[in-house]
Amino acid sequence: MNPERLKIVDVAVGVVQQSDGRVLLAERPPGKPWAGYWEFPGGKIEPGESALQALSRELHEELGIEIDRAYPWITFNYAYPEKLVRLHFYRVHVWHGTPHGRETQRMSWEDPLAIGVQPLLPANESVLRALNLPPVYAITNAGKLGVDAFMDRLRAALKSGVRLIQVREPPMAPAQLAEFAQQVVTLAHAHGARVLVSGDRVVAQRAGADGVHLPAEQLMMLSAPPDTGLWAASCHNAAELARAAQLNASFVVLSPVLPTPTHPEAAGMGWGRFAELIRDYPLPVYALGGMKLDHLDTAMQRGAHGIALLSGIW
Repeated sequence: MNPERLKIVDVAVGVVQQSDGRVLLAERPPGKPWAGYWEFPGGKIEPGESALQALSRELHEELGIEIDRAYPWITFNYAYPEKLVRLHFYRVHVWHGTPHGRETQRMSWEDPLAIGVQPLLPANESVLRALNLPPVYAITNAGKLGVDAFMDRLRAALKSGVRLIQVREPPMAPAQLAEFAQQVVTLAHAHGARVLVSGDRVVAQRAGADGVHLPAEQLMMLSAPPDTGLWAASCHNAAELARAAQLNASFVVLSPVLPTPTHPEAAGMGWGRFAELIRDYPLPVYALGGMKLDHLDTAMQRGAHGIALLSGIW
C-alpha cells in the first residue's frame, strides 16, 4: 500500500525510565496487530486530546500508573504496511503507582544499550539509538585553558560521568588539532565516552573518533549524509533544522539559546523560541548557548534531549 495514501494516525508514546536508565517495554498482546512484538507503551490520540493527555490516559489504562513528570521529546512518522503513524514521544521520569500489565501483556525493564527482549517494533530502533545519547554534550575548550590544563579537567569530567564530547578548537593548526583530538579520543574511550570532531572528517578518522560534528555551513552544503557512524550538526534556524532532519543526523545542537560570556551582546533566541523551533522535531536536540548544568531540566521541559556546554562544563 502506498504510504502517501494512508491517513496519518497520531500516537502518544511514553519512554518510562528509571533513575538507573532502564526503560519499560511491553509486549503487544494476542489479538492486536504485531502481537508478540515489544514496544514502548502508549496509544492513539483521540479527538480533542493533547499528546500528553492521551499518554496519561494510555499509561493509566495499560500500566496502572499516573504521570507526575514527563518531558516532550522526539516526534516522527513511521510507515507500517497497514498504516502511517506519527509518534509523539515523551520521556516519563516520575510517576506514581506500580506498572503492571492491565491488558495481560508482559513487561520488562530493559537497558537501552542491551535490549534483551525481541522482536521490537521496527519504529523503535531509532528511538533506542537516541536514548543512548547522554544528556550532556561537552565541547572542548583547550584554546582558553591550555592543552595540559584542559586534559586534567577532561579526566575529572569523565570521572564525573561525561560521555559525549566534541573536539572543537578553531585556533589549532591541522597537525596540532589531529594530535589533540587523538589525546581526547584515547582518554574518552578509556572511560566509555564517545568523541566527535568538529568540521574535519579526515582528522576524525585519523584520531579514531566516533564521528564528526558539522558546522551549519557544512550541513547546508551536504548532498548526502557523511560517511561516518555518528554525526551531528549545529543549527540556528528552521531551515538548518529541516536539512539535518532530511539527512537523518544522529542529533543536532540548536543555538544560541541564552547570552554567552563570549557573545554578551547577543540576546539569544530564548526558551520560548527554542521550544517552538523543535516542536514535533524528529531528532534529539541539545540546547547550546549560556548553558549550565542546572539548565538541564529547563531544556528538557522545552523538548530538548539535553544541553551542550563549552565553558560551563570545565
